Amino acid sequence: MTEPIRVTVWNEFRHEKKSEAVKKIYPDGIHAVIAAGLRELLGKQVTVQTATLDEPEHGLTDEVLANTDVLTWWGHCAHRDVADSVVDKVAARVLEGMGLIVLHSGHYAKVFKKLMGTGCHLYWREAAERERIWTIAQGHPITEGLEKDYFELEHTEMYGEPFDIPQPDELVFISWFEGGDVFRSGCVFRRGAGRIFYFRPGHETFPIYYDANVRRIIANATRYVAPVANAYPYRKNSPNRKEPLSPIASRHKVDESLHRT
Repeated sequence: MTEPIRVTVWNEFRHEKKSEAVKKIYPDGIHAVIAAGLRELLGKQVTVQTATLDEPEHGLTDEVLANTDVLTWWGHCAHRDVADSVVDKVAARVLEGMGLIVLHSGHYAKVFKKLMGTGCHLYWREAAERERIWTIAQGHPITEGLEKDYFELEHTEMYGEPFDIPQPDELVFISWFEGGDVFRSGCVFRRGAGRIFYFRPGHETFPIYYDANVRRIIANATRYVAPVANAYPYRKNSPNRKEPLSPIASRHKVDESLHRT
């Protein structure tokens, strides 16, 4: 894209209001830290706004979504509070080409489960254990700027396999945890004309979104899932191509009244 990527950073913004421990780490909300990282790393390549659950229409009005190229999603304790009507609108925009970045516990978000078509279940453990995140797709645009084959987060919540998702179109990162579990922690999916990146690292009581590698990956992913200029437009119906592209030697007579119009 030649114009700045229009990013909307969405967050429940519930933990930060109710928990002093979370507020201490993210006083202005997780969304504010993610948005600051994008502005810092991408500069004029992006324009960034934020939206939260308790705003009208969760901050995701028709106008906001129509003017969003990439939506990042962080949710944890209030997935059920997200209106189905908003979920449907977000999913429709992804099919039309809007990029979606789903972070950490957003694997249980209604919109992610809708787009995956699975329950998105996984194993988890709160033990503040070390996580080693391995790059397994060397040279992938989302890995740009990472200096090693892996990086580590000292204290994290464990997510473990099996992870109930479809086979990713691209697997970029896998994680190993101190307790022995492994996890597909960086997955790209294509849905309609849109791309989705699920990225595991993140937690409300650990300062993971300040980590330089995590911020770099989210910034890279923003550029990667952004709509592609001049891409073939997403069709909302199945048009009848009555005239063949090449001559058909012979064909049976077709009763077109039996087909959809």
